[in-house]
Amino acid sequence: MKFKFIEEKIFKVLMYMATLTVFGFVLSIVWTVASKGWNAMSWDMITKLPGGGFYIGKEGGFLNAIAGSIYIVGASTLLGLSVSIPVVFYLNVYLKKRSKLAYAARLAYDVLFGIPSIVYGAFGFTLMIYFGLRTSLLGGIIVVTLLIIPVFIRSMDEAARQFPREILDAAYSLGATRYETIRVVLRQIAPGIATATLLSIGRAIGDAAGVMFTAGYTDSIPTSLSQPAATLPLAVFFQMSSPVKEVQERAYAAALVLTLIVLALSVAGRIITSRFSKNKLK
Repeated sequence: MKFKFIEEKIFKVLMYMATLTVFGFVLSIVWTVASKGWNAMSWDMITKLPGGGFYIGKEGGFLNAIAGSIYIVGASTLLGLSVSIPVVFYLNVYLKKRSKLAYAARLAYDVLFGIPSIVYGAFGFTLMIYFGLRTSLLGGIIVVTLLIIPVFIRSMDEAARQFPREILDAAYSLGATRYETIRVVLRQIAPGIATATLLSIGRAIGDAAGVMFTAGYTDSIPTSLSQPAATLPLAVFFQMSSPVKEVQERAYAAALVLTLIVLALSVAGRIITSRFSKNKLK
C-alpha cells in the first residue's frame, strides 16, 4: 500500500513537471516574439505596403503579407470545408460502420495528414510547371486547401464517430431520410467542426513551405487570382534573412502579428465551441 502511494506521488510530480515544461516553452516563445517585435511594431507596420528600401530599413510595412494570408487562409478554409463535410457524412452516415472503403479512406487521410507541407508545395509546383502556370494567389489557395483537407476530415471524423449509432437507427426507424438524419448529426458535431476549422486555420496561416513554391511573394496586394501573394510566414522568413538589424526586428513584428491572429482565433474557437456544445444531446 505504501509503495503504491509513493508511486502515485512520483507520477504526479512527473506530470506537474511535464506540464510546467510545456507551459514554460510556450511562455518563452511568446515572450521572445513579443519583446523583440513590440519595439519595431507601429501603425505603419500593419497599414502600409513595403516602401522603397524597406528591406534595408527604410519606410513601409507588411500589409501585403497580412492581406495575402487572409486571402489564402479564408479561401482555402471555405474550400476545405466544402470538400471535407460531405466526405465525413459519407463515411459516417452512408457507409456501414465497419466498411472496408471507410477503413481505406481513413487510412489514406491519416497518411496525408502526416505529409510535410513542403511536399504539398513541391507537388503543387510540379503541377504548375506541367500546366505552364506561374506562382499566384490561386496556386497558394489550392495547395493550402490540399494541406488542410486531411486536418478537417480527420478532426471532424473523430467527432462524428463519437455520435451514438443508436440515434441514427432511431431516426431511420421513424422514417427520416438520410438528408434529415444528416441535419441531426450536423447539429451534434458542430463543436467538432468548429475545432477542426480552428486547427486547419492554424496550420494554414502558419504554412511557409507550401506557399513559397506556389504563391510566390510580392510587395503589393494581389487584385486577381493570377497574381503572386505574400504571407506573414514568408515575410518573417525573408526579413529574418536580412543582415540589417532593423529589418530583422520587423520580422519579429510580423511574427507578433501572426501570433496575435492565432491567439484571437483560438479564443474565438473556444467561444464558438462552447456555444455549439449547448445544442448537443444530453
